[in-house]
Amino acid sequence: MKLVVQVKLLPTPEQASALEATLRACNRAASYASQVAFAKDLKDRNGLQKEVYTDLKATFGLSAQPVVRAVKKVVDAYATLKANLQAGSLGPPTSKRYRRAVSTPIVFRPEAAQPFDDRCLSWQYDARTVSIWTVDGRMKGIRFACSPDQLKTLVTCRKGESDLVRRGGKWFLVATCEIPNPQVYEPVDWIGVDRGIVNLATTSDATNYQGRRLGRYRRWQARKRTELQQKQTRSATRRLARRAQKEQRHATHVNHRISKEIVSVAQRTGRGIAVEELGGIRDRVRLRRDQRGTLSSWPFHQLGQHLAYKARKAGVPFVEVDAHHTSQRCPRCGHTGRANRPTRDQFCCRRCGLAGPADVVAGVNVRDRARSAWVFVTTPALSP
Repeated sequence: MKLVVQVKLLPTPEQASALEATLRACNRAASYASQVAFAKDLKDRNGLQKEVYTDLKATFGLSAQPVVRAVKKVVDAYATLKANLQAGSLGPPTSKRYRRAVSTPIVFRPEAAQPFDDRCLSWQYDARTVSIWTVDGRMKGIRFACSPDQLKTLVTCRKGESDLVRRGGKWFLVATCEIPNPQVYEPVDWIGVDRGIVNLATTSDATNYQGRRLGRYRRWQARKRTELQQKQTRSATRRLARRAQKEQRHATHVNHRISKEIVSVAQRTGRGIAVEELGGIRDRVRLRRDQRGTLSSWPFHQLGQHLAYKARKAGVPFVEVDAHHTSQRCPRCGHTGRANRPTRDQFCCRRCGLAGPADVVAGVNVRDRARSAWVFVTTPALSP
């Protein structure tokens, strides 16, 4: 499986200046190549490279391998755009976003991430330094900081290119690592996980991870953004830019902590993890106007992703099951109805009288569906 390891670079002022100049030159070159690709409809790597190779070297001061990486960056960007158009992520062909995306070439931000392969960048793990190509020549001895676990992963599993990123005035390298997949064991049972807004995650073991604290934090961030936007000053704009990623990092940290604990319990008890398949939830659920922003920005999908890759990394079985009526179905008698859930927090079956917390009941239903789904997946098809 592929994982990325992010390390923080600690360059000197001279090194940081060279890195910034390199990032800006590479992105100017990529934008120029993107204009050529759009004008001449060259979306394949070889054709575009033949067309722009000489110009990129002469005009933007790039050497051979950075030119190759810039061209690859442009080709990948157009491939991603094509996939998004086909998937409908930019709306129908008549929408404004769709028409704007297909009518103009892709433009790269001056400080957009730039990929480097092993010809442009080398790692010295013992000294915790990197050597990287820049427009001012090869820059050696740039220190980096990471945890011992990250360093071990880099030494044993790093493979492929690394991205140079500048974020909030700080420099990072994001390295791709190929981690061998452990053998997935046969689960003795399952842990059903129900995701929500009030409770971020509730398991079939009745473990509850409340979302009140995160909800208060997000509402406080929204108020601060509103106050800063109303000032309309240059200092307020700078502060908004500094706070842009803070809320996202906090939510990501919370999801990491929750998923790590659930996977640890599953691994220790020999069970698998089951979650609801929430794809298309915005199309299935009709909300009031004041609820739409909360649902759209809530990190449901990210929590599922964290559970999936952490389970895969630990060899824990992981499945997604049908999400329909998990909070309205009685796990004892099977009766399904809206009346079974009189309030958001409580479940009470109108047929057999089973009662309990609604999110725990949903987690139990997810667990039961995982049992059936796993038997169906692992049972070989009968020959005719």
